[in-house]
Amino acid sequence: MANIRLIKRRIKSAKNIAQITKAMELVAAAKMKKAQAAALAGKLYAQKIYEMVMRLSKRTDYREHKLLLAPEPTGKRLVVLLSTNKGLCGGLNTSLFRFFMRHYKDVNYDVVTIGKKGADFVTRLGHGVKADFSDTTPFEKIVPALVDYLTEQFLSGGYDAVDLASNEFLSITKQEPRAKTVLPLTISGVDTAETKEEGNYEFLIEPSVAEVFESLLPHYVENQIRDAVLQGEAAEHSARMIAMHNATDNANSLQDDLTLLYNKARQEKITYEITDMVTARLAVE
Repeated sequence: MANIRLIKRRIKSAKNIAQITKAMELVAAAKMKKAQAAALAGKLYAQKIYEMVMRLSKRTDYREHKLLLAPEPTGKRLVVLLSTNKGLCGGLNTSLFRFFMRHYKDVNYDVVTIGKKGADFVTRLGHGVKADFSDTTPFEKIVPALVDYLTEQFLSGGYDAVDLASNEFLSITKQEPRAKTVLPLTISGVDTAETKEEGNYEFLIEPSVAEVFESLLPHYVENQIRDAVLQGEAAEHSARMIAMHNATDNANSLQDDLTLLYNKARQEKITYEITDMVTARLAVE
């Protein structure tokens, strides 16, 4: 016969777990909406920077700028691995790490980590972490310092390119790992793209087009990294929300199964007690 007291404790534990995971689901949903709003708010700014860089690149020899040219080949890349500081977000980090190992399988690289989960993963691989930016949260705060660090490493000539491996937020239920090169910058389609209709006016740029273009490029780099950080945070919170929703459903299902088992055990106990009473009475008679 099942232990009724043990089953009651398990029912209580399942109920407590369901309450905790439901609360975590609601918190993750709120954070996801905030991260989504931040990402959307920056898109207009990002688009304007992009348009300005494209426009200025047509009025100057953009190939002269250091951030647009690869240094002397070294055969080595610097990879920024953007993961999470916390777990309980389903297979988000696992998918990213599998993608990382597959994508950089035959590449000579150093790693800069953002997120303790990524730092632990790289350490387990037996690969040293060149720099870790996991201690500052939210990660958006580290972007200016990170951009300065990556730019310095690239311009020093130690790396052919700087890559960013992160999770891209596609929808609430879909996040995909991706890798993109942030340095050297690529001014894609400058020579072949059609010039947009800008009206009968021309911008007056001071002190010069070349100087403005030079000062604008770091902001262009920073914006790419900031967008990846915001998308990574939105992906994390959405994955955690889904994971906690599934955990809540599983806890509730377990609670229902245990309740059914408890009722059966209780009924079984009552049946045995009645049987004992009847047997005892028959024995007396």
